[in-house]
Amino acid sequence: MKTKEDIIRLIDEEDVEFIRLQFTDALGNLKNMAVTPGQLDRVVNNMYSFAGSAAFNDQYDFSSDLYLIPDLDTFVTLPWRPQQGKVAKLICDIGRETATENDDYVITPFEMSSRTILKNVVQEAEQKGYTFMINPECEFFLFHTDEDGRPTTLSHESAGYLDVGPADLGENARRDMVLALEEMGFEIESSHHEKAPGQHEIDFKQGESLAIADSVMTFKFAVRSIAKRFGLYATFMPKPVIGVPGSGMHINFSLYRDGKNLFDEAGKMSETAKYFVGGILEHAGALCAITNPTVNSYKRLLGGEGAPSRVTWSDSNNGAAVRFCRKFSEAKVEVRFPDPAANPYTAFAACIAAGLDGIERQVKPDIRNSLNAQKLPGNLNDALRNLKKDDVIRKALGSDFIDIYTSIRKKEWNEYMMQVSDWEISKYLVNI
Repeated sequence: MKTKEDIIRLIDEEDVEFIRLQFTDALGNLKNMAVTPGQLDRVVNNMYSFAGSAAFNDQYDFSSDLYLIPDLDTFVTLPWRPQQGKVAKLICDIGRETATENDDYVITPFEMSSRTILKNVVQEAEQKGYTFMINPECEFFLFHTDEDGRPTTLSHESAGYLDVGPADLGENARRDMVLALEEMGFEIESSHHEKAPGQHEIDFKQGESLAIADSVMTFKFAVRSIAKRFGLYATFMPKPVIGVPGSGMHINFSLYRDGKNLFDEAGKMSETAKYFVGGILEHAGALCAITNPTVNSYKRLLGGEGAPSRVTWSDSNNGAAVRFCRKFSEAKVEVRFPDPAANPYTAFAACIAAGLDGIERQVKPDIRNSLNAQKLPGNLNDALRNLKKDDVIRKALGSDFIDIYTSIRKKEWNEYMMQVSDWEISKYLVNI
């Protein structure tokens, strides 16, 4: 584990002149406050505060100040920033002031911080002897910007799955993303063009839950930053273009106890893996409110371009909501309905809680890939209704968090329903 002295040494060695103190809000947005190295004493003593509403993307009036608790192990320099006077980052937990018996105040973890929520779920799993290993597959689009630098949904290429240059016009940007990520300590397993024009995927090695959630946030930050250097805009919007596949964030889980992968039974799918799948499918309707958190998310799930739309599982079919598979000889359960708009901390936490519930109650998935299977929620509003009724996910994420989160997302749904789209004008203005 890194100490303050380690950070000082790294700052001197790397000629760091700026440090970004980063945290993730309840909706999965990356936030930060920048300081100079001279403020490191204040940083490590949790003395930096911010208006608490920022923890909810200013969508909820949380009146108290909150504090940044840096995780020193996450210190890393940003390779795309200037080589002289470098910029580094620290991922922070969110804390709040708590009174002690002596009427003093200490900074303790904020229970509605998504990073703290994941820590708590992981700790509960560890108390049962479980260690989850995760590797997400995060897809994104690279689009052109207009003459004013604003993002568009335009791509000048027509490349498809696994295509190469010159058809793949984004391969140079993707290469620089991979190199930058590796310089930051990522082990990149593969990168390639995805099915839709302008769509890409970069996969990194599996790791423990919290580290991978941190990595997803850093990954998004790096991809967006490097795309900008190429005059492009990177978006993790699930369905930015009609008629082509949307972007998913398939989440691969492996479950270990005492070094043994509990999803593997003599080279076949274990009973534990089946129970985990059963838990995911039983809670899928509620999970979608967390793993597919935007109005736009459901345009991908209902689009008919390869994304799952029903509560099904398979050991072969890529169209199923959940799939048992082997990747790099590792037995994994791949949850295929989540998308990259999700907050990785709460998405991982909710999936782990659902899977563990399936294991504890020995819930076997009884429907494989079938047209008779129940559908995933058709829209955000339906998913939010499911979430409010799901006691397992509510317990895992916390009732206060669920209530605030659903109220924010419900407001988003209501705003969407009040809009009059171009499609509605063309469909109804003359014909009615």
